[in-house]
Amino acid sequence: MDRDVASISLQDGFHRRFVVGTVPHPVAEATDYPYALFAGTSFLILAALLAVVVVAAARTRLPARRALVAGWLVLPTGGYLFHEVGYFEQLLFLALFGAWWLLARGRTVAAALLMAVAVCVHEIAMPTVIPLFTLPVVDRLPIRRAAAVLAPSVVVGGVVLLVSPASDGAVPGLRARLREGGFPARADVFEIFGRTQAESLRMYEPFEVLWFLVPLAVLLAAAPAPAFAGGTVVGPRRLPAIAAAIAPPAAAFAGWDTHRWAFLLLANTAVVAWWWLGKERPDATSSRTRTRHRVLVAAALVCVHVPLAYFDGFAPRELTGPGIRTFVDDTTSGDLLRTPTR
Repeated sequence: MDRDVASISLQDGFHRRFVVGTVPHPVAEATDYPYALFAGTSFLILAALLAVVVVAAARTRLPARRALVAGWLVLPTGGYLFHEVGYFEQLLFLALFGAWWLLARGRTVAAALLMAVAVCVHEIAMPTVIPLFTLPVVDRLPIRRAAAVLAPSVVVGGVVLLVSPASDGAVPGLRARLREGGFPARADVFEIFGRTQAESLRMYEPFEVLWFLVPLAVLLAAAPAPAFAGGTVVGPRRLPAIAAAIAPPAAAFAGWDTHRWAFLLLANTAVVAWWWLGKERPDATSSRTRTRHRVLVAAALVCVHVPLAYFDGFAPRELTGPGIRTFVDDTTSGDLLRTPTR
């Protein structure tokens, strides 16, 4: 985890992305913001997220769900997940699964509050996990109660976007404290708290990011129609599911992390597929089941071609063309787990 990002807290006057830094703030301040504290927190979040996903896959009675999780982890998306350790979206998805768990047990108030807090972890929750949270809420609850459960996260999201990202003096004050701890602060991390949205949009072309994401979103939006034909998710109920799957490209207007948004697009689609598989009819014919699996496999194979470059210049292992032979050679030679060098 980037120590600068993780140290942002409400106590220091920040009004966005402050949850992760607010909780350990007393310990961090007393110990001069040690890197080990934030790195340890990052790996604990990743471990918890992996544990939730693996346990869910082990307990499910649907082989297709188990294959979905295994495939997602083996494909480049799995590599990107580990590379992203420390980024707040891992905590966002952990919060989402926690909210789903609470909702399944009738604890709607706790689920609603948890997702409202998620927006304060990072505002990217609004085009990612909030649409995913909508699926079981709309599916399980009457419309008025569903609106009441969704209202806290929507209201908090609006407030987060409308208020100033940080109070006067928050950025220089925290940077000074980080320097006192002997660890240089990254200027770019704090610049976003001093820019307006219009100033941020002038730094890049959001439509160039969209042109990369939209074709993939169209493919992923079209795949569910033949894959889940004849299931229990029919008519208008399909629209929220498809919208939740392809919502992350909206992040193109929040930043220029093109491949990161592509990863979140694939992650949202995988979560929607998991949910949709659980809504299938138990009496589905074998031919319909085979068709569903073929479409999902075809969509996964196409997604293998999506580049997911890492922030440090590396990228997930290629599983197309010559990359397949390299993968086999590295596996047989024992080089598969060798740490890459520049």
